[in-house]
Amino acid sequence: MGTTESKTVYFEKGGRENTDAALSIAKERADALGIKDIIVASYSGFTGARAVEIFAGCSVTVVNGLQSDRMEPEYRRVIEEGNAKILSAGHAFGMLGRAVRNKFSTIQSDEIIAHVLRLFSQGVKVAAEITCMATDAGIIKPGTQVIAIGGSGQGADSAAVIKATNTQTFFDTRFLEILCKPRT
Repeated sequence: MGTTESKTVYFEKGGRENTDAALSIAKERADALGIKDIIVASYSGFTGARAVEIFAGCSVTVVNGLQSDRMEPEYRRVIEEGNAKILSAGHAFGMLGRAVRNKFSTIQSDEIIAHVLRLFSQGVKVAAEITCMATDAGIIKPGTQVIAIGGSGQGADSAAVIKATNTQTFFDTRFLEILCKPRT
């Protein structure tokens, strides 16, 4: 039986200032593993535009959530000119469960899953969620190894190698490697 050794980088705190480092760490590992499918969360487009530049030659999917109008036009242009896909979709760990919670004041299983993933970091939760969203949309094939990159509000501070699954088969998701995350 073989073993794989990989390092994990821990940032002292989360936030946008870690974006370039997180993307560089993810790029280095993508190159080492031959992974070409990259999924990155980006509302304003800042992180998505940086990812398109750093991951030139890869298939980059920028997951934007429901409010695609929040993406700044100059970042959208960089992303589109870089031939990346922009996915605007509801959060995998939220939409219907949130409606039930709001209506009936009860917590739903998707919220529990999100809270458990946040024990690692907000960005790790986001990485899992955007992987499901891209797979649900048909951009990523289930079972594909991807690099998923998320953050804690702005920018990127977490990255993971994930075996992708649809939301409906979420428990088949595998975190193969955590590449970086904040300690806080």
